[in-house]
Amino acid sequence: MANPDLFRSLSGNVPQADTCNYQNAPAFAFTPRHKLAQMVMTGSLNDTFYANAQAQLSDVLAVAGDLDDLFLAQAAIYGRERGMMKDMPALLTAILAARGSALLPVVFARVINNGRMLRNFVQIMRSGVTGRRSLGTRSKALVQRWLQQADETRLLQASVGNAPSLADIVKMVHPRPKAAWQDAFFAWLIGKPCDNAQLPEKTQALLAFRENGDATELPDVPFLLLTNEPLSTAQWTQLAQRMRWQTLRMNLNTLDRHGVFTDKAMVYQVAKRLADREQVHQSRVYPYQLLAAWSCLQNTMPQAIGNALQRAMEYALENVPRFNGRVVVCPDVSGSMSSPVTGYRKGASSRIRCIDVAALIAAAVLRRHPDARVLPFECDVVNVTLDPRQPVMRNAQKLASIGGGGTNCSAPLRKLLNERAPVDLLIMVSDNESWMDKSRHGSTATMECWLELKKRNPQARLVCIDLLPYGTTQAQERQDVLNVGGFSDDVFTVIDNFVHDRYGSEHWLDEIASVTL
Repeated sequence: MANPDLFRSLSGNVPQADTCNYQNAPAFAFTPRHKLAQMVMTGSLNDTFYANAQAQLSDVLAVAGDLDDLFLAQAAIYGRERGMMKDMPALLTAILAARGSALLPVVFARVINNGRMLRNFVQIMRSGVTGRRSLGTRSKALVQRWLQQADETRLLQASVGNAPSLADIVKMVHPRPKAAWQDAFFAWLIGKPCDNAQLPEKTQALLAFRENGDATELPDVPFLLLTNEPLSTAQWTQLAQRMRWQTLRMNLNTLDRHGVFTDKAMVYQVAKRLADREQVHQSRVYPYQLLAAWSCLQNTMPQAIGNALQRAMEYALENVPRFNGRVVVCPDVSGSMSSPVTGYRKGASSRIRCIDVAALIAAAVLRRHPDARVLPFECDVVNVTLDPRQPVMRNAQKLASIGGGGTNCSAPLRKLLNERAPVDLLIMVSDNESWMDKSRHGSTATMECWLELKKRNPQARLVCIDLLPYGTTQAQERQDVLNVGGFSDDVFTVIDNFVHDRYGSEHWLDEIASVTL
């Protein structure tokens, strides 16, 4: 008998792989529109495990060059408003600006919605990567309008940061003040003489504090404007009481180091704010950011703070839908998933890795579906026992601790085939750089296994969540296969729409194309 592995009959018409991934293994290339969407929702223009930042930038520019203004505009807005991304939406806005697109004003208004995004946009435009080194008349006018319409609080928040600083931008575009306070503020910002009496209230209070740093009452300004001078515990306590929810989440260890949590009343107050459902939803926090805050808590941190973050995680994942039938979730725990989810940045890389996010998604699904199977994989499926009653963070931490080895995306599918296990929805979270399971039949092993599973489970659906902008997949997009990118909780909304047939033939791209301008 001939070797059955070489000559076995494959079910149906198996699609042939049309490209290779970074490991030179067979893969399916995304269409230009899908590739751009993937990059917008996963790319941070930093080095990753397989591709450097320059390669990402070159890919975006090349793909965007072949797409129309409308899709670029929709992708930029979707990435910013739904994915909460920063650099990629700013880059697409700059590309539209360089093209002189008529859609630029509406995209600028929705994407460039804070000081950091304004600095990103100006930095990208001035770099010349989009084909010009000047802002141009239209972009200059939009930046001027942003500065003229911003109130004092927004301008003070925007003044934190460099390269370029807000002062640099003011010098570039020369906004025409519309009020006496603006005239004084812009002059003060760029170091020109001004009438301090004309400065707005908070700015005057900031200057007074800088002249007399031991003042008991702190001005109500972004705390980074106050920390050039040493602050007392009482002053740090004031800051903690004023911080916005996201700022509080990001600075828990700083507050602990400065003695704020020696006061039990402050521990109670901060924990109550962190675990406030309404504030969690309003903050639009990434679930992985909560995981980062919880994972990085110092040993001296009161337990109540850690418990509050765990409750906040439960609230942040409340929109994880309930799926019908038998659910299987497969997080990739291979070595390449050790890459920081937002890429390597010199001196500023995120401590949260792709494996942490994959584990978090798996744990979130398990929390909503106690009967779901979790099959982490690397070279093969890794056996792990999880308790769905445990907090999401605990199960995510347990999954993320088993990482290492090569990537074999077909491993969990083969396990299900061997067990003849019933499946209705299979969710795979990976970087899609599978290489250990190269197929001899011109397709990918993942696609071949999926077709076999479909024979036994005709109604089953496959969702591939990609966490990095590599541009290929192991499962070709089709009616029963969804490829979606991103690490915000919005991917769960996309999955829910896919499972309930709310999309057309292009699935996720239909969601992006639904963005109205």
